[in-house]
Amino acid sequence: MKETINKVMRWYLRQRLGRIIEFMEQPHKVQKQVLLQQLIAASKHTKWGKQFGYRHIKTQEDFAKQVPIFDYEGLKPYIQRMMHGERDVLWGGQVKWFSKSSGTTNDKSKYIPLTDQNLFTNHIRGNWDATTILYRNNPNARNFADKNLLMVGSLETFDPYPKTTIGDVSAIMAHRMPFVGRPFFAPDFKTALMSNWEEKIERTAQLTKDATDINMIAGVPTWTIVLFRKLLEITGKENISEVWPSLSVYAHGGVGFAPYKEQFKQFIPKEDFTYMEIYNASEGFFSLQINSEDDDMLLLLNNGVYYEFLPMEEWDKEHPIAIPLAEVELGKNYAMVVSTTAGLWRYKLGDTVTFTSIYPYKIKITGRTKQFVNAFGEEVMVENTDKALALTCQQTRSIALEYTVAPIYFSEMGKGGHHWLIEFEKTPANLIAFQTKLDQNLQLLNSDYEAKRFKNMALNELQLTLLPKGTFHDWMRSRGKFGVQNKVPRLANHRRYLEEILNFSGENV
Repeated sequence: MKETINKVMRWYLRQRLGRIIEFMEQPHKVQKQVLLQQLIAASKHTKWGKQFGYRHIKTQEDFAKQVPIFDYEGLKPYIQRMMHGERDVLWGGQVKWFSKSSGTTNDKSKYIPLTDQNLFTNHIRGNWDATTILYRNNPNARNFADKNLLMVGSLETFDPYPKTTIGDVSAIMAHRMPFVGRPFFAPDFKTALMSNWEEKIERTAQLTKDATDINMIAGVPTWTIVLFRKLLEITGKENISEVWPSLSVYAHGGVGFAPYKEQFKQFIPKEDFTYMEIYNASEGFFSLQINSEDDDMLLLLNNGVYYEFLPMEEWDKEHPIAIPLAEVELGKNYAMVVSTTAGLWRYKLGDTVTFTSIYPYKIKITGRTKQFVNAFGEEVMVENTDKALALTCQQTRSIALEYTVAPIYFSEMGKGGHHWLIEFEKTPANLIAFQTKLDQNLQLLNSDYEAKRFKNMALNELQLTLLPKGTFHDWMRSRGKFGVQNKVPRLANHRRYLEEILNFSGENV
């Protein structure tokens, strides 16, 4: 029976491929339709639509003139009204679901509206797009024959207004999963939605340790690694391929995968294993990897999201000017601005991307607008540090687990530099040699850093501090940032996080 279902779904997914090809070939037409026909037309009657004169918006240029660019703090008052049950605020009707994301300067968490339209035309449709591409690339794909294990968050009631439910977007999607996907879900919904992560990992491992039909796993790398370790501890097996012999796909996102790649190869020693990166944030499902040979991702243009982009020189301006998709250039860093069927309007995500292709539009995530090191004009982004660390680990046969980087400021007695805190699974034989090689690789990947490092004239070689295994997870837990949506801050243009971690680990700052 399951083979028949998989065969039928393979046929259906071949038919779906046409809608992906359409927006790849006609990107600007599709984006214009999304803005004017899906977003503006549906929101003219809302309080937001009336405030910004949506009935007068006829073009993309009108939209850019009439609606300012907002960050979370700007939309927060409207979102809070929606969470307390008010109707027709940012989007039509009453919104009962809100995805919980990592916080801002002022709040522990952000709460992003998740309307029914956004759930089905963006998040769920994005997952169908990912499955379509997976089946196109893998003739033997078995997502609708075997089990797919999803590492999801949890749900809770919003105390001031109990009709509102909040939780990780992955948990909301699991809770509202279409019927067709439910028979192929693992471990089970009760376990997947548990709020205590230690208990969830233990129970998931116990329920799946004897499974022979786990085909795919999806989740952020950090929690996936924790599950893998627990499985090997329980079973005594050498690797995950021995535990789950049918495992053939890992779908990942949330953080850069480069530092984790070698570790996953040890967990899953298969030459034909498929890694698929997706960009599915609380705010929307935005892009996915379509070729295993390339690590960039196709921008999804027909999923209820209208895209704009802020050039780097606009990031910190009080009234930034965004450009439409048609004006982006290859190789430049942009901050993403989105308008969505969730009622997010010209919303600054905080994520930064660079375009690797214009036809079709493909991107790489380079970091966050608040996560970079540019204390000395070096403009180092997360993409640079992820790649430099992965390359150095490969060259030294070591495995890094987590890291963070901050500047070492100029002093009267010395030059500035970068300070790295790294936690290893497999520590390099020579830390001094590793430090030097890491610095050299970062220079190869970033010409601005290379220029500042020339003959140590402006910056000294980076400084490396080794942390005990588990330090980052324990520090995140101590801050109340322990869950699928919370990630270790990779880069900061200040030393606050770094010194907090050093103090927490007992090191001498």
